[in-house]
Amino acid sequence: MKLAYTIIYVPDVPASLRFFEAAFGFKRKFLHESGAYGELDTGETTLSFAQHELAAGNLPDGHVRASESARPLGMEIGLIADNVAAAHAKALAHGAAELSAPKRKPWGQTVSYLRAPDGALIEICSPVSA
Repeated sequence: MKLAYTIIYVPDVPASLRFFEAAFGFKRKFLHESGAYGELDTGETTLSFAQHELAAGNLPDGHVRASESARPLGMEIGLIADNVAAAHAKALAHGAAELSAPKRKPWGQTVSYLRAPDGALIEICSPVSA
């Protein structure tokens, strides 16, 4: 088994695709003509976005909308960057909100945290040294 994709439920799929394309350089794989579902090519795993209304059809008891939550959800999208500070600054320039500026961790990794305009929690980090 392998991880194929992650879906983030958002209020505006095309806007989320545009943010992740501009802020991180991902390429669009697909956007359904309805605008309700889209995908980005991020390498091995696809990053997908779907409208909250699609989640309602899949999850009869509802879900927490990151876009409406004052606090980030207890899960994140982890992105590896060679230059965390530059990637962090670029994301801020494209509308992300800073939660934690880049910091060096005791194990040598540099890590920062942001929220995308759609509410998704994003970690930008350097590769972990083995």
